[in-house]
Amino acid sequence: MQQDDKAAKAWSGRFSEPLDRLAQRFNASVDFDRRLAPFDIEGSLAHARMLERTGILPAADLAAIEKGLGQIALEVSEDRFPWSIDREDVHLNIEARLTDLVGDAGKRLHTARSRNDQVATDIRLWLRSEIDTLIGILRALRGRLLDRAEAEAETLMPGFTHLQVAQPVTFGHHLMAYYEMFTRDADRLADCRRRMNRLPLGASALAGTSYPIDRESVAKALGFDGVCENSLDAVSDRDFAVEFLAAAALAQAHVSRLAEELVIWTNPRFGFVELADRFCTGSSIMPQKKNPDVPELMRGKTGRIYGALMAMLTIIKGQPLAYNKDNQEDKEPLFDAVDTLNDVLTLLTELLDGLKARPDRMRAALAEGYATATDLADYLVRKGLPFRDAHDAVARAVREAEKAGKDLAQLPLATLQSFSPLVGEDVFAFLTPEGSVASRKHIGGTAPVAVRAAIARARKAL
Repeated sequence: MQQDDKAAKAWSGRFSEPLDRLAQRFNASVDFDRRLAPFDIEGSLAHARMLERTGILPAADLAAIEKGLGQIALEVSEDRFPWSIDREDVHLNIEARLTDLVGDAGKRLHTARSRNDQVATDIRLWLRSEIDTLIGILRALRGRLLDRAEAEAETLMPGFTHLQVAQPVTFGHHLMAYYEMFTRDADRLADCRRRMNRLPLGASALAGTSYPIDRESVAKALGFDGVCENSLDAVSDRDFAVEFLAAAALAQAHVSRLAEELVIWTNPRFGFVELADRFCTGSSIMPQKKNPDVPELMRGKTGRIYGALMAMLTIIKGQPLAYNKDNQEDKEPLFDAVDTLNDVLTLLTELLDGLKARPDRMRAALAEGYATATDLADYLVRKGLPFRDAHDAVARAVREAEKAGKDLAQLPLATLQSFSPLVGEDVFAFLTPEGSVASRKHIGGTAPVAVRAAIARARKAL
């Protein structure tokens, strides 16, 4: 049975009947992998120029290919490229269009390569570009955190463990914790990019090619640091995608942690911060509501990126060498994870700009949880009492304060001395939140002077 030339596949000469229509739709990836088109064109141009330099492709054919791919790039950018599911994927769509435009020269472009090494190259080129974008967004987010931390370097708030009031900190110090998290995220992405930046092209289907190609020159032209050293690994490797998704999952976890805190802090029972109206919605039935929908969605999007990571691990876990069609399933979770992380990091940067702290509510919360109890214990230790004895004395003082409905600083001196004769009149300087945070002025501490020093170091590094 002969197929119509227009519907024929690049591989159809081997078969006696056309692909089942449902199987064709199931097999095709063009609906989602078309976003790789600019990178497919970039890789094809580098490949064609190498073929001409090595004498494999005539100069006239290279000129025709360059002109045709330039036309295709314009059609893609203007959203008028004639995509067809009959052509399966982005690669065959572009090749078919190129052949329509320039004739036999378009058919020669695929010399010394396979879709296996072609797609492996395209996805690396695309992901490398997306990583650069994400690192830039993280840089903007970290800069915004530094600005907000500097403004709130002296704003007192409770530090929590187990979501119970623990010790006084400053809001600036709290925000700087997220600066550290997002800095690690940027470092992980850069490290992933470095390992990924190797050229698969030239591995062909799985065994390399008999043509006298120059892979190193193609790698240089495309901005790769070198070439993949093993052809089998080059076409089947998706470690870089797993590694990226693991880094993305951690970054999203950090977003989710901050989003969770924003949801808690905007609750009237806390009231530590207010979100700008543009990041909230109301209720269709309760007119008083101001719901933190954007932070809630940021938190909820975490499942998408975690799911993408698990999907990718599952895709690669049972594949024999070399390329298998399973790898077509790598793109949709990867694309979705990149889009999701891009959106949440961008939104978080903008949201922080409209965030309003409420120092009065934060300060009031410090009076509810005996946040300076540890400071009292440290005071007694400096007076010569062993820490465990000091811990016990302060625990009994807290019980007395609870019974009296007072903070530790509100207990009479005589009452405090009943728990330890080492308590003197100077104790009250250690029982204020201001005194507590000011005493922690070492590197990494919550004292305003330490926070500002950390911000200065961060600005220099950023």
